[in-house]
This record gives sequence, structure tokens and C-alpha cells, in this order.
Amino acid sequence: MERVVLIGEIGVNHNGDIDLAKRLIDVAVLADLDYVKFQKRTINLVYTEEELNKYRESPWGTTNREQKEGLEFDKEEYDVIDEYCKEKNIGWFASPWDIESVEFLNQYRPKYMKVASACLTDQSLLDKMRGTTADFIVSTGMSTKAELDRALSIIGNRTRYILACTSTYPAFDAEMNLNFIKTLEEQYPAYKIGFSNHSPGIQYSIVSAGLGAKMIEFHITMNRAMYGSDQAASIETGGVMALSKHVRNLELAMGTGDWTVFESEEKVKKSLRRFI
Repeated sequence: MERVVLIGEIGVNHNGDIDLAKRLIDVAVLADLDYVKFQKRTINLVYTEEELNKYRESPWGTTNREQKEGLEFDKEEYDVIDEYCKEKNIGWFASPWDIESVEFLNQYRPKYMKVASACLTDQSLLDKMRGTTADFIVSTGMSTKAELDRALSIIGNRTRYILACTSTYPAFDAEMNLNFIKTLEEQYPAYKIGFSNHSPGIQYSIVSAGLGAKMIEFHITMNRAMYGSDQAASIETGGVMALSKHVRNLELAMGTGDWTVFESEEKVKKSLRRFI
């Protein structure tokens, strides 16, 4: 079984605090994850003025605009993230939510950009992403096959992974639909198939690896009780460590599938086997 790519989705769980972001990166490094992931938005492009002016209490004020701006990292913070990840020898990338964010992220020459489920049908965004140097990961939450096929017709030649996903936070057990991983494998053999988890538990991510997921993305947090819309769908430090350990052990345990009598079984065979 090939190594499963594990991604710790920090997203906006840093709550606009670069020190908290670095602590989450440290968790990902300790757990032997391959990447951490963020989200990048240009607030005035992603949200309407009406939406930004709506009342919303948050640690940053009483409007949506204050909340969104409070959560957003800019170049100063991303420069720190880029340098810190290089220092810690872990990769990072992000989901851009608008064309300016695509340009912003591309200056760091990331290996990947992620097409978030919410952005799968944004043709102008996909067109812009196609002009970057990155390869793409596509999430399928909330999407029909026709919508995915249209997105792949725009960026498919640079898409490396398609992730099975249910876009609820947290996702209900009955709506995880883990067998969708197998469906995607059958219908999209040209791509590697993975799983984007929105359950606060670790079990479904581990099962997804057993079902053949080549990449697993899951939200990470220091504390699920912290402020933020994604915290309840996130996994805390102990869970991140356990998830990674179980997946890495599973990679060994799945084996080749060949009919095998292991060398370690030979002594047992001599002791226990009965011959007629």
C-alpha cells in the first residue's frame, strides 16, 4: 500500500492569530502529516456589501465584515507561514476563494491549490487557477457529477486528486457515504481518489484509507470549544496523533494481497500443523 498523503486542514481555525497557526503546524509536524492547509479570501470579492454589513457578534466586533477581516491572514502572516513550514520541513498550500487570492497564493509557488467544494462551479476562479504553476486537488462536497465533470474539463489535466466529501460541519454518520470513494475510483480512473473529512472523530478517516483513499484531509484544532464555525468538525491534538499512527500502521497491515506464508509463520507451522 502506497503512503497516504495526510493533510491537516488549519483553514481559519487559527482565528487570525499567527502564533496559534504555528502551534497547529507544530501538531501536524509532530503527527508526521505531509501538509497543512489554509483558506485565502479577498473579503470584498467573496462577500457582498450587504452580507458584510449584517450583524454578527465575534471577538472582532459586531458585523460580518469585522469577523471575516479578523480571520483573514495577509502577506505578513503568509510569509511567516511559508518560512515556518520550510523550517519544520512540512508542505503547505491553501484553497483560494477568488481570483485575487489565486494570484496571491501563486507567488509562493505551492505544489497544490485546493478547489474547495463551495468553489467547484466558479468558472472564473477555475480559469484563473489554470494559469498558475500549481497542481490541483478537488473536493466534491455538495456537487453533482455534471458539476465535477465541468470543473475537470477546465482544470482536469492538472488535477491530481479528487476527494470524496460531505459538506456539513460536522457531518452526520449517516451522510459520510464512505463507499463514494469506491464510486469515484471506478468513474475517474485517471485521478487519485481521496477523502475530505468533516467528522470530529478519527474513525472515518482511518476507514477511508482502508477503502483506498490516497489522500486524507481533516480539520485540526487546539480545542474544539474555541470560537469558529469549523472547530466542531475538527480533530484535537491527541486525535491527530492517533489518526496518523493508525493510518501509517494500516499502510503496513494492508500488505500486497499476495498469497503468502511469512517467515515468522514457519516456526508456528512446525509446532501447530497436523499432518495426516
